[in-house]
Amino acid sequence: MTWTLIRLELARSREFPEGSPAHAYLLRVPLDGHAIADARALRAHPERAEVLRIWPDEPDQRGYLLHRGNRWIFSYAPGDADDEPVFHLETHPLRLGEYVTITERDGKPRAFRITECEALADA
Repeated sequence: MTWTLIRLELARSREFPEGSPAHAYLLRVPLDGHAIADARALRAHPERAEVLRIWPDEPDQRGYLLHRGNRWIFSYAPGDADDEPVFHLETHPLRLGEYVTITERDGKPRAFRITECEALADA
């Protein structure tokens, strides 16, 4: 298991035909040997699984990656109101160039491309 810093940037969409590096997430996540999110490592050290949401014209938001039941979510405050589900982290490898779908607070699922992956030495 390796704690990894991952940058996700908004992929091409109808609203952003070229994608948007200005719409991004930074995610610190434990990955197993197949680059899959490691739920057991996350349960052992949930405070390490941080997320930073970077959006133009909005303050950056800090939160955590949580694993609840079969769901992976980004959460920024206690309760469910601000939760952003992240699809298939239990089976989808988090590698450079791969895509991750996040349902944001407006209820719309959006694809994000992994543009950076850096193994962290401190974990």
